[in-house]
Amino acid sequence: MKLLNLVGARPQIIKASAVSRAIKNHFYNHIEEVIVHTGQHYDANMSGIFFNELQLTKEKYNLNVGSSSHAQQTAQMLTGLEEIALKEKPDAVIVYGDTNSTLAGSLAAAKLHIPVIHIEAGMRSFNKKMPEEINRICCDHVSTLLFSPTKTGFDNLVNEGFDKNALPPYSADNPKIYHCGDVMLDNSIYFKTIAAEKSKILAQHELEENKFVLATIHRESNTDTGENLNNLFSAFHDISQREKIKFIIPLHGRTKKMLGQNLKAKLYSEIINNSFLKIIDPVSFLDMILLESSATLIMTDSGGVQKESYFFKKPCIILRNETEWVELTVQGTAVLCGTEKEKIRKAFDFFKGKPGLKYPEIFGDGKAAEFICSEIINNIKSS
Repeated sequence: MKLLNLVGARPQIIKASAVSRAIKNHFYNHIEEVIVHTGQHYDANMSGIFFNELQLTKEKYNLNVGSSSHAQQTAQMLTGLEEIALKEKPDAVIVYGDTNSTLAGSLAAAKLHIPVIHIEAGMRSFNKKMPEEINRICCDHVSTLLFSPTKTGFDNLVNEGFDKNALPPYSADNPKIYHCGDVMLDNSIYFKTIAAEKSKILAQHELEENKFVLATIHRESNTDTGENLNNLFSAFHDISQREKIKFIIPLHGRTKKMLGQNLKAKLYSEIINNSFLKIIDPVSFLDMILLESSATLIMTDSGGVQKESYFFKKPCIILRNETEWVELTVQGTAVLCGTEKEKIRKAFDFFKGKPGLKYPEIFGDGKAAEFICSEIINNIKSS
């Protein structure tokens, strides 16, 4: 059968690599894979390097939509993806996560009556002010096969009316839902050793294992809101100075620019002159894996980084007011802090004084992609 494997943002390229690797290693006689890149993340650091590091076959199509408003970006993707689908005539389209690429891919396919396969289905923040929440809900409700990485995600789908006992044949009107484990765990296991061998990020920035904090910020609500950005960097500054601990902070170019625009002059000066804070450009996948696995603690507003903190058994301070990965907070390995300075400081002190956190296996066995491919073969009709 022919599958369109659709990516657009870095996390999707990473997730797609697990599926692509499973196809190459186990299902190459059954599945023809066509990789389509929307170009949502389009520069070398955000996309090209990842294809090389992740051993992912170069995309057959790239829409090069770039950055624009949600409506413009989604509209351009819809137009381009419809043309590709009509040309390629795939048996199904695989989409990942919750970006505009996910929304456009699922809508374009569903309107052409092509089955949609949603990997990372069922995730909910229950905050519809987030564009990602709208995207993931819409995608789930036009999908034919829905693969949730967690029991919570599976239960969310059941609560929204999906039949956990649905029988074949499956369609958008009679979808099949799964709790299958997380393809990101597949990747973390596979690439951890490779990252340790190839990445030079620790030496490059003079970082010692378990003696630095990794912080990532990318959500618009944090980067584009002056109060939130000031609170976050004030917390980073205060903690780094008090504890004499390094923070490594990979920032997109746009976010770096926002620091100069949105931070108060005094704080901006303190940040620039704080030798414990190191703001760097976005890093490659292997570099990120090594930073995550070597940090003593992670602070992030990224859903993917939250999970990876768990994979590598690192406590996580979530710089949001809600999370799709509620298992982390239930296990006590992550704390929701939003952008409140005092909460962030208290969470840091809590984890500093609480060694020996438990990380039971709640994200599967590292073979989710193989299971997904097998179920696609068994349940999607090949033309």
